[in-house]
Amino acid sequence: MIRAVVLDVGECLVDEGRRYAAWADWLGVSPHTFSAVLGAVLAAGGGFDEACAVIRPGFDAAAERAARAEAGVPEETYTEADLYPDARPALSALRGLLAEETELVAASGEWGVAKPDPAFFRRLAGALPFAPGEILHVGDSWAYDVGPAAEAGLRTALVRRGPWAVLDWESEEARTLPGFRIGGLLELSGLILNANAGAGTGDGEA
Repeated sequence: MIRAVVLDVGECLVDEGRRYAAWADWLGVSPHTFSAVLGAVLAAGGGFDEACAVIRPGFDAAAERAARAEAGVPEETYTEADLYPDARPALSALRGLLAEETELVAASGEWGVAKPDPAFFRRLAGALPFAPGEILHVGDSWAYDVGPAAEAGLRTALVRRGPWAVLDWESEEARTLPGFRIGGLLELSGLILNANAGAGTGDGEA
């Protein structure tokens, strides 16, 4: 039985395109160049900070964020305009489906542990009044979301959006690790309803 759904923010609820464009401007390259470098680094198994270091050798994420703040162009917070179009409708559908509503915002900086450490997901599960196997975690990366969440005992869904998911969608890990593979968040409520009714095995693909 799935009693709670936890959704990743970046490239799950929120389109990070504006954030990437701002970093491109800060690093002195075009958004196209930044995206191309980011894609190449992701394909090689790296991450956002590694991509920035390709563009600016010696890149230090904390120092650069402090420099941006001092220069009056801090890393922007997300706004309503950054939400994917299906984010709010999907959240509304999930609230209507799950009997008990619990809201939690998990911040790795406050917890002192970050993805992809499974300890982050164990801490997440411990903060909710449900067993790990009753919690569905939805993310856009099998390496940072699906794999460690499953290791912590949570159920998982991989959404095909953002560079990580698109690059890895046909990989063995992305095909076999998630309980659900979805093309958008609006698919979640129907899959959960079927899983909870015992109509399926809990596995599905869109």
